[in-house]
Amino acid sequence: MRLDIPTLFSLLLIQSLAMALMLPLLMGWKQSRGARLAQGAAELQALGWLLLMISPLGLQRWLASAAMLSLSASLALLWFSIQHWLGHRPGRWLALAIPPLLTLGYLLGFDSYAFRLGWSSALFALQMLAISLALLLQSPHAERHSLRWRGLLGGSLALMALFSLARGHLAVTDTAALPAYTAEHWINTGFALMGNINLLAVMLAVLVAWRGETETQLKRLTQLDDLTGLCHRRAFGLRAVDMISMARRYDEPLALMLMDLDSFKQINAEHGEAAGDQALALFASCLQQQMRLGDLVARVGGQEFAVLMARSDAQGPRAMDLRVRDALAARSPAELGFAINYSAGWAKLRHGDRNVEDLLRRADAALYEAKRTGKGCLVAEPGLEA
Repeated sequence: MRLDIPTLFSLLLIQSLAMALMLPLLMGWKQSRGARLAQGAAELQALGWLLLMISPLGLQRWLASAAMLSLSASLALLWFSIQHWLGHRPGRWLALAIPPLLTLGYLLGFDSYAFRLGWSSALFALQMLAISLALLLQSPHAERHSLRWRGLLGGSLALMALFSLARGHLAVTDTAALPAYTAEHWINTGFALMGNINLLAVMLAVLVAWRGETETQLKRLTQLDDLTGLCHRRAFGLRAVDMISMARRYDEPLALMLMDLDSFKQINAEHGEAAGDQALALFASCLQQQMRLGDLVARVGGQEFAVLMARSDAQGPRAMDLRVRDALAARSPAELGFAINYSAGWAKLRHGDRNVEDLLRRADAALYEAKRTGKGCLVAEPGLEA
């Protein structure tokens, strides 16, 4: 088979249509925002090439302009999907502004082939270079192995941008040498080949990024309590190891609070188990809102919650206790229809503690004392000031 220009562009259309159909089949419809944006980008890419291929049959100005809008919008959606996977990227306004600007300029300058090709090529190249930059910038959200797909896609898009700029430059400076995108010319051939390579690179990169996101979500879900979204006890114990190690290394105080909702069985009996679940979720939400940056919160039992507080002396648990009680008093009557309260005990890290379980045992003893003395209060472990 001879890979002439019409054949290469026909392959572009076939590949883009295949990608638009295959991505939803492989990834499913109900996926993350990044996956949905990538699927939308594939669909717009296919639509753009389809419109471009049929534009010579009639209404060329309008169909070709619609094709430019569709292709440019597909690159914008690809940029946003990359931002979802890698975190904040520079160029948001550029991604939003280029599709309408490119289409408007192409439509108004359609009668001048040199202008419309030069204009569209330059803006397409700018979009592709912006995506390459977004891919190759360091990202705190990306795993190190993601450099492979990011490098593959970023490099192929950068090469595609260079061919696009070359086509635009040739169209402006020597229109006769490049009368149409189907003309036999090495720039056209390179552009079409890179277009096919880019579609393959996009599909592979999207699938790898989506797989990485899915694995991260599954890993996260295995460490979280379903009802509250907090760490469960096992994950709490694993993460506490690092916090205890840091406290000992730098000789810093570390405190642990153990909290238990008061009269939880009565809540379930009077208001139903659904209301009990809502009370637990509300309590967890208040803990998350009031915790300090660097603290660790977990649900360690049925209605028991723990907060491991880094660099915290005796004032830390007291201040946390006051904040949480104020938040519960403000939110629980409005959100649940009844007030809830809790009892709490706290302990501090000692030199002889082997792990967080030693802290939990002493905090549990203090919690038992808080329950025995009337509930709704904070008690320190034996030997510390209350």
